[in-house]
Amino acid sequence: MPQEQYAHRSTMQTSEGPQVYKVGIYGWRKRCLYFFVLLLMILILVNLAMTIWILKVMNFTIDGMGNLRITEKGLKLEGDSEFLKPLYAKEIRSRPGNPLYFQSARNVTVNILNEKTKVLTRLVTGPQAVEAHSQKFEVKTLSGKLLFSADDNEVVVGAERLRVLG
Repeated sequence: MPQEQYAHRSTMQTSEGPQVYKVGIYGWRKRCLYFFVLLLMILILVNLAMTIWILKVMNFTIDGMGNLRITEKGLKLEGDSEFLKPLYAKEIRSRPGNPLYFQSARNVTVNILNEKTKVLTRLVTGPQAVEAHSQKFEVKTLSGKLLFSADDNEVVVGAERLRVLG
């Protein structure tokens, strides 16, 4: 039996007979309650639809998001990517047989840090020059033969043949 139909009978008998008190929500209060329940259901459906839309637009899957995939070895990024802040990585590789491109409007800087995050070696490729800041700079052939070496004390040219123009 719904709560609306319960009646409370007074123990005092009047000349008119027993009085019946209705228990429950009636009138405008009941309509407001139904309206708020309906409004909450609509908000839940809109929230669920927007969550599904965001998941679809961002290309979320079980493996990762968009071109970023989670593998056993770490993260795998396929396709072009743009980094707005510095990128810190242990290793960056391209797929076998494909080149790895770095593009920048100003320069590309590679820093080698020690355990205390102090810069040990820096390579800066800019629009005007390529700069290398380190204790020693070497250029070697594919076979490992030294062609050029420079440090604070000496500069060594190790080529069998040397041509100087000018």
